[in-house]
Amino acid sequence: MAEKVRVGIAGTSWWADSMYLPALAGHPQAEVRAVAGTRPAHTREFAAKWGIRTAYDTVAEMLDGEPLDALIVATPNRSHFPIAHAALERGLHLLCEKPVGMSSAEVRRLADLAAAKGVTTMVPFTYRNMPGMRYLRELVDEGYLGQPYHMNMRYYAGYGRVGEYAWRFDLDVAGAALAGDLGSHLAYLARWYFGEVASVTAEFGFSVPRASRPDGSDYPRGEDSAIILLHFVNGATGSLHVSSVAHEPSSFGQLQAVELHGSAGTLHHTNDWNAIQGVSGARADEPAVHELPIPDRHWGGAPRDDAHETYKHVFREQDTQARAFVSAVARGERVQPDLADGLAVQRIVDAAMRSAHEGRRVPIAEIVAAEG
Repeated sequence: MAEKVRVGIAGTSWWADSMYLPALAGHPQAEVRAVAGTRPAHTREFAAKWGIRTAYDTVAEMLDGEPLDALIVATPNRSHFPIAHAALERGLHLLCEKPVGMSSAEVRRLADLAAAKGVTTMVPFTYRNMPGMRYLRELVDEGYLGQPYHMNMRYYAGYGRVGEYAWRFDLDVAGAALAGDLGSHLAYLARWYFGEVASVTAEFGFSVPRASRPDGSDYPRGEDSAIILLHFVNGATGSLHVSSVAHEPSSFGQLQAVELHGSAGTLHHTNDWNAIQGVSGARADEPAVHELPIPDRHWGGAPRDDAHETYKHVFREQDTQARAFVSAVARGERVQPDLADGLAVQRIVDAAMRSAHEGRRVPIAEIVAAEG
């Protein structure tokens, strides 16, 4: 086992500041050696705040100038692929935010390269680590549902209700809008619970007119809501409904809900990003859905009365996401979700975009064939 894992950070966003660096600061084997950002003064302030000895103006300079073992990529979407590719070419272990590429063809190139280099990779689909989501997976694995029949998953938010310019709806910058931003999280969970997806049908919504870029230029506008229908290899079906224009009056303005049905029972999970984080269910011979208390082992000491505090504890204190990545690198092990998972999810997103634009069901095999 390596005593220290020398980590470079690409990006100085609020996400890196609030989630990655607090998690790495408490990890005994993480040595954050350098950070690279596009705003020199801010990058140096970021480095000083977290005790990082070297700040670079470009990722290329950091990769050339630092003896790193691993790179964490938390930069804007369209920069993920070139940065990740450069890191993998150097044989670095890689944690990269989704979307790892602007298409499944790009992500496949990275997944193939990572496999050839034999490195550890992670694509942090965060919600698999939340206590309720983990408990659902445990119950599914134990056979609570029996043969999976269908699922309904919802992720409602309100950040798109105002029509000012936002990069998340600029397809040139983001690669995908809601299907990729929120839909990718649900697509990951859908595969995690029910297995591989055979085909995708999608309908996109464009409810709020979007302003031009700040410089006045136009751009291809992405959807602000999406309904994505999945047909799984095992015969089950699923619906994923994501929205950025839903009014959900909680402290965070979001709601996540999961409903899973099968031959032997039903499971529900709701998280309102405030006080509600509950799992309930009923076996086929039970007359009513009832609470299924989430076991202590899935909380790991995290606060239970505020989902925000649960989230922060899970990713800053527990061996998940960046901490799990560093631990796996130190042990010379694989970790999930990895680039293979990121590729599978990107194929679902690409299929959803093609389906919505062409008005037809899109087999995943068609996306795979187009990757070349």
